[in-house]
Amino acid sequence: MHILYTKIKDFVIRRATILKLLFVLSVLVFVVAEIGRSLKGTDWSRVGADLASRSPLDFVIMLVCGLIAVSPMLIYDFTIVEFLPGKFSKKYIIKSGWITNTLTNIAGFGGFLGAAMRATFYKDRASRQEILYAISKIALFLLSGLSVLSWVALLDIYFLHDNVDLHQYWFWLLLSGLYFPFLFIVTRFKDNKFFHDLNSRQSWRLVLGSTLEWGFVALFFLLIGKVLGVDNHLLLYAFPLYIIASVLGIISMIPGGLGSFDVFMLLELVNLGIPKETILVWIIYFRIFYYFIPVALGIFLFLHNMGAKVNTYFDGIPAEALSRFAHSLITLFLYFSGIFMFMESAVPELTIRNKFLVNLYPFTFLFIHQLTNIFFAFALLGLARGIYSRVKKAYLPTLVFVVIGILNTLYQNFNLSLIVYLGIVLTLLLLSSKSYYRKQLQYSWGAFWVDGLIFGGGFILYVLVGVINRPKFTLHHHVPTQLFFPDQRLWFSGLIGIVLAVLVLVAIIHYLTHGEDPFVDEKPDLSRAQAVIANFGGNETSHLAFLGDKNLFFYQAQGQDQVFFMYRKTVNKLVIMGEPVGNSAYFEAAIEAFLEKADLYDYELVFYEVGEDLTMLLHSYGFDFIKDGEDAWLNLADFTLTGKKMKGTRALINKFDREGYQFEIWQPPFSPEAFAKLKTISDSWLEKQAEKGFSLGFFSENYLNQAPIAVVSDAKGEPVAFATLMPTGSKKILTIDLMRHNRQTAPSGIMDEVFVSLFRYGQEEGYQQFYLGMAPLANVGQNKFSFLGEQIAHFIYEYGHKLYGFQGLRNYKNKFATSWHAKYIAYQKKSILPSTMLQLVLLINQRADQKPRRLKDFLQR
Repeated sequence: MHILYTKIKDFVIRRATILKLLFVLSVLVFVVAEIGRSLKGTDWSRVGADLASRSPLDFVIMLVCGLIAVSPMLIYDFTIVEFLPGKFSKKYIIKSGWITNTLTNIAGFGGFLGAAMRATFYKDRASRQEILYAISKIALFLLSGLSVLSWVALLDIYFLHDNVDLHQYWFWLLLSGLYFPFLFIVTRFKDNKFFHDLNSRQSWRLVLGSTLEWGFVALFFLLIGKVLGVDNHLLLYAFPLYIIASVLGIISMIPGGLGSFDVFMLLELVNLGIPKETILVWIIYFRIFYYFIPVALGIFLFLHNMGAKVNTYFDGIPAEALSRFAHSLITLFLYFSGIFMFMESAVPELTIRNKFLVNLYPFTFLFIHQLTNIFFAFALLGLARGIYSRVKKAYLPTLVFVVIGILNTLYQNFNLSLIVYLGIVLTLLLLSSKSYYRKQLQYSWGAFWVDGLIFGGGFILYVLVGVINRPKFTLHHHVPTQLFFPDQRLWFSGLIGIVLAVLVLVAIIHYLTHGEDPFVDEKPDLSRAQAVIANFGGNETSHLAFLGDKNLFFYQAQGQDQVFFMYRKTVNKLVIMGEPVGNSAYFEAAIEAFLEKADLYDYELVFYEVGEDLTMLLHSYGFDFIKDGEDAWLNLADFTLTGKKMKGTRALINKFDREGYQFEIWQPPFSPEAFAKLKTISDSWLEKQAEKGFSLGFFSENYLNQAPIAVVSDAKGEPVAFATLMPTGSKKILTIDLMRHNRQTAPSGIMDEVFVSLFRYGQEEGYQQFYLGMAPLANVGQNKFSFLGEQIAHFIYEYGHKLYGFQGLRNYKNKFATSWHAKYIAYQKKSILPSTMLQLVLLINQRADQKPRRLKDFLQR
């Protein structure tokens, strides 16, 4: 007999998997057959109607309570980590516990799948053996709560609500009920080494957690019945039914008891007199809100967790790409929804009769009344501009408006497809939350024209619709069907809505553009600029800082100013004049700091007249560029008036020498008499034209007092021409700024005298190079493969010399220049080139005494 028992035991152990599979398959066959028999005669149209007839509040209740019913399972994970050597944050335990428990809850195979997933989550701070050891102890307590509730069910069946029909299941309830006493005896057995580190507090906490898990899910099942309108008396009988069905579902070994649980509940609840269709809806809702939605949340958390690891591996690129994608889609949705909502209110017949627009109708927000539609449409469009520009303070109001829109829409038209769509919209908005970092909005010309076209065009359209729908107009004219408006009073209420919406829109734009601006126009600290030039040297344009018409941005390192930029604001752009000034070792760091700060406040940078090296560096920071012209340079060591090339200039200089013209350097500070003489020359040269600023100096006593002035006087000692020197802080470069002569008293060719005298002065003082300035558009766009913008510029160069002496200027400087170096305009690639160039032209040609007008100043009035 003993030998036979041993053989049977060995056979069962060797083929346990096959036997288990056969058992599960046989149960499944039985369940499927029973389901087919039980569902005969079911009114499926009624089931569908019951599923769709629930109110939004019912869905919210089931959703919240379903998530609460799952939460007690987290107690297992908080207990497991107590047996592991590492420390884990509560947030991490909740996230990993939710993922594991919801997946094992629906997939079954709790021991294998749960162990594998927890081994993955906790492997960084514990070995696999330690994790499996902890899980194996905890796993034994998973059914302890069902065992406790089995005793409650037995008590209910025999004493509280004597239900003879359920007496037949006493054995299964008793078998389940004995599990907890048996477990208690085993875990408390003193000589059991496996449970020696499991104390009483932990044991009772696991039992409590399991009891809460099974109790919460049973109560949730009854709650769904209550939502469906099942009588309270019948719900009391449903409790022991649920416990029995759960026990049978576990015995069937089918994942989640899927099928066996459902068949049992269907058969027994029908016996209680509940309609079959109601029971089916009951079970479906139970499966959706207790199993599928929690597991969907678990899968999302799992993908988010895996995504975080992938994102870290790829240096954050995937997260950035996803955030940008979500940002683009949510911006598109806001503009689309706002425009469509307004069209639906302004021209309702057009949206109703157009098949394409009708198909798009569900993919937006629905509000109660036409007035609210217009109000929210304009609000969404205003916020869309902030969202597009990634303004941080636009995100929360947008989130509030979207949530209000979703709630209103679902209240009016509640269906599953709409829930999914609006859920995607909300998810996209949440996913894009990290895209918003800017502190305020700067309204560009392009944005102003686009939004102006939308708002202004919408208002004109609405007024036009109102005019052509007046009774007097319709008597004598045919109104197009698409522009027909159903009611004049409704149209007037919409007009009031537009007025209110415009006020709200202005408030939104003011809110987005208002705030502290570090680039506000203010008097520059020229002493700091002077210190940078003194310490590190300047360049050919650094002296323009002392005009005082530009702002200065300083970059500090090691507690000292290292670099500064000269810039002016125009609309949403900061136009930097020339290259950075200061310590070249910090140029790249300074550019990056300037870019980051400008971007934080939604400004775009434009570098004007920069060289090739800086242009290539800016290109690596996302800048595009266009050639602006060429700089003329003279190597002073090579300058001489001898040779055939300088024959004409030599003769001219000799003539001035014979006629007694004198060259001298005036040193500041200058007397009022000296300024008066220079002013006379300047006024004659200007001929009542306005002074220009930014890239050129202008006649200002304060500015002229910053540096020496080269003056040429006639034989009588009266100044007839002058040129202001631009110190660069070293002997490397000698250059000038203002170069003017008296048109009435100065002879022809006087500027050659000024230049040659300066070249000689530079040689005597030990300067290395003379900067002759830029020849605009020189050698720009000559090749057929050049950029289109450069080719247009070359056309201006070739044929526009009558309007501006581009060719003459280059030819004149070429008499002296020994080398030419290209100059570029570098602008950020997101900028619109025509708009950028127009703003630049207006800035350069702006009067020296005029401040730039900005759209933001108007909006903030």
